[in-house]
Amino acid sequence: MDRIGLRERKKQKTRLALVDAALDLFATQGYESTTVDQIAAAVDVSPRTFFRYFATKEDVALSLPLDGLEVLLTELAARPAQEPPFTALGHALRAMVTMLEEGDLADRTRFLKAHEVIEGTPALFAGSMRRMMDNERRLVAEIARREGADPGDLLPHFVVALFTTVTRVGFEHCGPDGLHDLTALAERLESALALAERSLCPGWDRAR
Repeated sequence: MDRIGLRERKKQKTRLALVDAALDLFATQGYESTTVDQIAAAVDVSPRTFFRYFATKEDVALSLPLDGLEVLLTELAARPAQEPPFTALGHALRAMVTMLEEGDLADRTRFLKAHEVIEGTPALFAGSMRRMMDNERRLVAEIARREGADPGDLLPHFVVALFTTVTRVGFEHCGPDGLHDLTALAERLESALALAERSLCPGWDRAR
């Protein structure tokens, strides 16, 4: 059992090292100019090892948002069934941000760097938008499950569309230093969520 745990920890360490190397290279010399060989060399592993973890350099750049989605889905599934769906999503997002705030400095730095690189790289930003559509489908499916609705119904799609819009507003309007300050970003997200909840959630039971 210990040997399995050690193996998994080593794999996670290598994976994060590849992410860190990729983000540093993307930030310093640009995404288009960076190759998989350079990322692998920065970690002192072979390109073959890189491809055990990531299919492309886009995958390594966008891996942290995907990790965040898994955390968000886990937190959402754990919310009380009686919560309105948007409220449940909001609490799941708050839990995810709290985990970052209370976690290792390296994790916070990595998250902020990834966001900055993605926002500043048109190819990665486009890639993140494509993947966001897949992410939204997974959130829609979970909201539909919670509400006992069909995934094709309007309600799950409306709630998730509102949530992603509010989250985007929180990220985009966090101030000039917001991308370097997780506390400021968390406060802006909280303000955006609170505005939406005041607009949407009162009278939720009467609307059902």
